[in-house]
Amino acid sequence: MRIADQRHFAISPLVLIKLFAVILIYTIMPLSTQIIYLFVLALPIACIAWTVTHEEVFKEPREFCARRCRESKTLAIRKFFYLFTCEYCFSHYVTIGLLVITGYKLLFDDWRGYLVSGFALVFVANVYMSLYALTRIDLKKIKLEALEAEKKNRPKTDGRV
Repeated sequence: MRIADQRHFAISPLVLIKLFAVILIYTIMPLSTQIIYLFVLALPIACIAWTVTHEEVFKEPREFCARRCRESKTLAIRKFFYLFTCEYCFSHYVTIGLLVITGYKLLFDDWRGYLVSGFALVFVANVYMSLYALTRIDLKKIKLEALEAEKKNRPKTDGRV
């Protein structure tokens, strides 16, 4: 067999994702597995939504969207750009994307499963983001308290040698 006649069959990642989604769609998962998937799938939703709406990496696009949200003339444009500045709003769109990729359904094996899982994923993802925000506030508070204590304990110098 000549080298030119050999054919390699490579499966693209998109085909694998679709195959995984079909397997998930046509198999009924036990409720315990569905609940585990709920808490696990909410993690990337929370991470993506928080990163886009709060972290420094997306600061410039977020500021552009916030400016367009304030200054645009039409309501539709203002609301469209607002979704990139609000983690709750943005988590809905991330959830829809994740549901398309995974085919995850909760409680029902038809369209109602997508509806229930969508709202449940948004809820759990927003609980995760709230807990993360509270943790960051506590860490900032501890850091500020440590800086204040350091300033109080630092010996005062009056400039004399």
